[in-house]
Amino acid sequence: MRDHGEMLSTLARADAGRIKAFAETLIDDLGEITVVESRTGLVMLPMRDTAGGTAFHLGEVLVSEAHISQGGTIGYGMRRGRDLEAAMAMALIDLAAACGSGADACAAFCAQEAAAQAEQDRQTLRRVEATRVDMETF
Repeated sequence: MRDHGEMLSTLARADAGRIKAFAETLIDDLGEITVVESRTGLVMLPMRDTAGGTAFHLGEVLVSEAHISQGGTIGYGMRRGRDLEAAMAMALIDLAAACGSGADACAAFCAQEAAAQAEQDRQTLRRVEATRVDMETF
């Protein structure tokens, strides 16, 4: 992963079952952690108009959010939907990567998820491209 934001983006899209299973492997090594916040709520979904480049809000999206800490280090997770366990798992992975506890395993997991997501995106774009219609204008 190039940066922290890219890691969080990858984890936010990761499969819920895989992210929960991986986070379970990190809990023992982290020691005592504190759940700072765990909640669901609505956030505005920002979009950009492709023609004019103007930013606007498309609507609201239900998300689950978690903040956990250990010794002053904070782990963060936010995922679409009402799955607090997946948000907590994401926060655990973020915390483990930040603390250095299992950082290599976290990086490998994120790289694997990023590759799977890139392949899903390629498949989606192929399906979209198959529906493209080129029209000539006179």
